[in-house]
Amino acid sequence: MKISVFSISEINLGKHNIKDERLDQVDKISKAKKKTYIQVELTAGDAALDADAILVMKDSVPDLILKDLEFVETRLSRATEDSEKALLNKLKDILEKESFVSQASFSEEEKKTISGYGLLTNKPVTAAQKEELEDIDKLLARCFRESGFISFFTTGEKETRAWLIKKGITAWEAAGSIHSDIQRGFIRAEIISFEDFIGSGGETGAKQAGKLRLEQKNYVMQDADLVNFRFNK
Repeated sequence: MKISVFSISEINLGKHNIKDERLDQVDKISKAKKKTYIQVELTAGDAALDADAILVMKDSVPDLILKDLEFVETRLSRATEDSEKALLNKLKDILEKESFVSQASFSEEEKKTISGYGLLTNKPVTAAQKEELEDIDKLLARCFRESGFISFFTTGEKETRAWLIKKGITAWEAAGSIHSDIQRGFIRAEIISFEDFIGSGGETGAKQAGKLRLEQKNYVMQDADLVNFRFNK
């Protein structure tokens, strides 16, 4: 995942591991040899078009909106088709109300057209308060949650690891985030909720308590699920 950081000097750009207290709790029980957090890439503001989300200070949000508004007004002055003029006027109205394009409703055809404009506020935007900079991990975690991402965990003797996925994806899709071979040979997903894993003292206790569920390809992943994928090699 790439997060574009706008004018926040307190945050260093580059790869960043997002510490997760839930993963720490799982690892404390599993005692794996290695612990791996979710890693995101923080890029400069001028690389926003290639990013999955934007992180900006709250008082700089108007600058993002203004950039989009300037683009829309310039495009509107050159538009010749009535359908595009109508869409651009709709965007202009949204931005003049200091709202984000990503928060408005559009038809599928409109979304397709808008995606070609490269509008900053068409991406998920997280507005940070100054005090949030004291805990960058927590702020980045909020950013990826607000951008429609969640995480699931795998754990064993070798490694306890967090995996980043889009909210709403299936177990079959999540398997592919680990390896395409696992997705290709998917048989089932053995799921234990985070609460049940911790409450039962780990995988063995959860199994004994009947908290392990066997789920098929279409199971929708939940945040912090503990997963073991069974697959044909």
